Amino acid sequence: MATTKMKKNMSTERYRDLKQMLAGRKREIQAQLQDRIRDVRTENTSGKLSNVLDQVESSEAGIQEDIEFALIQMKAETLKKVDEALVRLEEGAYGNCFECGDEIAQQRLRALPFAVRCRDCEEARESVQRRERMMAQRHSSSALFFDVSS
Repeated sequence: MATTKMKKNMSTERYRDLKQMLAGRKREIQAQLQDRIRDVRTENTSGKLSNVLDQVESSEAGIQEDIEFALIQMKAETLKKVDEALVRLEEGAYGNCFECGDEIAQQRLRALPFAVRCRDCEEARESVQRRERMMAQRHSSSALFFDVSS
């Protein structure tokens, strides 16, 4: 069942709840991914592609295919993150913030099962990133005014 390391870091009840939540989310995402792939295959084999399309219809069909592909990629990436979270759970490293070490709230993990930071640490990280982007924008904007040619 659970590793010794896991037992040191979290209660058996929390482990069980998190494992059930992650396993349920994994099944849900796998089903959504399979449904989306099946829908794309059905659309492509339904004869829709054999019709003669004008440029606008062809362009719209291409855009729709790109969107479907992007959605499939996003679902697959989310599934990969949930799988990684399951590995971290078995290793005893899931459910605690990478920054401060505190338990990540159950509500946050339900909303974002692959969260690696608690809400406070994530907000602090995002705030730092925003400041860095603003500083970079200011720097690049001011460089436009100080470009002196010879």
